Amino acid sequence: MTQEAQYDSVHMGRSSIDLYSDNVGSPFVEITKFAAYVGGSPLNISVGGKRLGLDTVVLTALGADPVGDFILHFLKQEGVETAFIPRKPGHRTSAVVLGIEPPDKFPLVYYRDNCADIELTIDDVLASPVTRCKVFQFAGTNLSKEPSRSATFFAAEQARASGAEVVFDIDFRPDQWHDPRAFGVMARAILPLVDIVLATDDEINAALLSDPNQITLTHSQISDTKVAGNVEEGIAQLLARGPKAVVQKRGIHGARNHLKKDDGSIEQIDSPGYPVEVYNILGAGDAFAAGFICGYLRGMGWRKAGRLGAACGAIVVTKHGCANFMPTWDEVMEFVDARGGL
Repeated sequence: MTQEAQYDSVHMGRSSIDLYSDNVGSPFVEITKFAAYVGGSPLNISVGGKRLGLDTVVLTALGADPVGDFILHFLKQEGVETAFIPRKPGHRTSAVVLGIEPPDKFPLVYYRDNCADIELTIDDVLASPVTRCKVFQFAGTNLSKEPSRSATFFAAEQARASGAEVVFDIDFRPDQWHDPRAFGVMARAILPLVDIVLATDDEINAALLSDPNQITLTHSQISDTKVAGNVEEGIAQLLARGPKAVVQKRGIHGARNHLKKDDGSIEQIDSPGYPVEVYNILGAGDAFAAGFICGYLRGMGWRKAGRLGAACGAIVVTKHGCANFMPTWDEVMEFVDARGGL
């Protein structure tokens, strides 16, 4: 680090109020009740990291509205640093509505028109501690529009220059882009500033997307988005563009860490998962990211960091929501100790 790290991690990107169906198993059109939680990938990861013992910061933006107050209240209760979250008058805090139809239907609708977090600017980055953290993590949706896009590139530049590790959670949400191919263009453009990529198979393929016919969408933008492609080839292409590692999230199978070696070869280290009965998959990837980053910062090595992430994800898929249900360190240790440890 060229500057002393004040925080373990800074997480930049979207935030929202998440309305989860209380009628688990009911078709979306028959939902009568919702539970209100907080959400947004970087926000979820920051809460997960804090509960695991990290000093975390959220860099998002909120509207000058009661929904923004709701999110700030939750984050402050959790102990996540909120001092660098600007309010954006004239813009709204975003919302997400989610259905829960296990085992494989989780319809999701975003309300992000005129949303505040996409208004994050370079000035907001300059006011934040991205140069005073050990890890700077951001989400792919940040890159969908200006001014958030250039602010995220700037934040990654600044963090990298300060010696922080830059973690890119690909976070492919096709309905947030005017053209899903544009996602791939932006993802590839930022890779030279990235140290570690976190992604599912579909997100790896999306980062290299050139043909919209590769995408299959049904009624759910999260559980039914499929992107055709050769995943192993895609991982090699991502690593060739700059990152030292691609952490492939594999659901119940845990994760596979792909590490670029000096001779150009790729080393694979598996982090087996913890099979559980799935109640709700939403938020599992964010829980994984929180656990992985925590394990990585604690020097646990690739295998155990991935195992810690997999354990966090396994716990969250048995719960109703995302950030509100992230496990603590003691809860994760109790979970893994009953299943053979890390």
